[in-house]
Amino acid sequence: MLGINRKLANLEKTGSYIKVGLVGAGQMGRGMISQIESMKGMRVVITADLAIENVENAYKHAGIEEANIKVTDDLEMAREAVNQDKVVAAKDSKLVTSLPEVDVVVDATGVPNIGAEIAWDTILNNKHIVMLNVEADVTVGPLLKKLADSSGVVYTGSAGDEPGAIMELYDFADAMGFEIVALGKGKNNPLNLESNPDVTAEEAKEKGSSPKMLASFQDGTKTMVEMNAVANATGFAPDQPGMHGFEGEVANLPGIFIEKEKGGKLNGRKVVDFVNGVAPGVFAIIASDKEEVNAEMKYLKMGDGPNYVLYRPYHLTSLETPLSIAKAYFDNEPTIAPHYGLQGETVTVAKKDIAEGDYLDGIGGYSVYGKLLKADEAKAENAMPVGLVDRNVKLTRAVKKGEVIRYSDVEQTQESTIWKLRALQDKQ
Repeated sequence: MLGINRKLANLEKTGSYIKVGLVGAGQMGRGMISQIESMKGMRVVITADLAIENVENAYKHAGIEEANIKVTDDLEMAREAVNQDKVVAAKDSKLVTSLPEVDVVVDATGVPNIGAEIAWDTILNNKHIVMLNVEADVTVGPLLKKLADSSGVVYTGSAGDEPGAIMELYDFADAMGFEIVALGKGKNNPLNLESNPDVTAEEAKEKGSSPKMLASFQDGTKTMVEMNAVANATGFAPDQPGMHGFEGEVANLPGIFIEKEKGGKLNGRKVVDFVNGVAPGVFAIIASDKEEVNAEMKYLKMGDGPNYVLYRPYHLTSLETPLSIAKAYFDNEPTIAPHYGLQGETVTVAKKDIAEGDYLDGIGGYSVYGKLLKADEAKAENAMPVGLVDRNVKLTRAVKKGEVIRYSDVEQTQESTIWKLRALQDKQ
């Protein structure tokens, strides 16, 4: 079977290329556009963002001449531009999902409700969808995957995102017949449950990033959501609510991820977790019950057993997304998807005392953070998934800092797509 690079090169030799539609021209989207412009057999032919100048700048920085950028929200004008090998800058995301020329759509908005809308529209338009929106995926991904499967298209997370990178290690080890004990990622910064956009403002300005995005990293929500996606894809689960968050280096991992009664720190096996000290890498802890395999692993300097670590020291975020686009297009396969349905749930926890009648402000904001539980634990608590939090959700009772917010604690003042899809998913 040809590698993706050869498939793309062969496609370009025929005078064709994969036509990608992108929603979101922020940091992730900009990087992806530039990366794809360096590749064979692929192009981002249309990008939508409410700030149209972000789209134009993204294309220009990728080396596309201004004369070849068509700004329009008109379907026929967009079609004409794409068929003339130009690119389209638009404000309307529905133009991206409905444009007949587009083969694969990428959601890089990072907003759960918008991501759910984009994925739903894309699948209904019989196109593959790549999600750079793990928050939407862990909330309604199982439903979206079922819809995509029945429509004959691919619903997938992205290569380069940590869940996608972890899934590569899982698939490698699983194919070889190893027992997979644990899956995890490094955390880039110390856990600060009280982080908010004020805390991260200066760092965000230096990095050219969103303060809310950085706050979601620091308060742990992003880590919880990412490992939630891995749990849903593999059938694994957090070893305890919120995971352990061990400290250690790569060499320490095989000894940490052993049951407590055997000298390690786990309550059980097949767990997802995170470790401070191994960022930006991801890892899989593996084992074998075969004497010859263990002898070979020791000979190969993989450790003394009984556990061994597979470690990937990098993940290139949206720069790797094109690999998922190509895999969906050529092979009709996802990089990572919720094959096991809802195994974990990232629930909503109050970041501070919140009064009755106050509105919640979303992921990476001032009011809440996410905490990963097993799905059945979350259901028993009637806990609200953090992916459902937005500015239209109002508290019907006061909650204390550190308290899990339940469905019965809130009311939705304006209906949203992700709430509708989640209600439909919960009925199945």
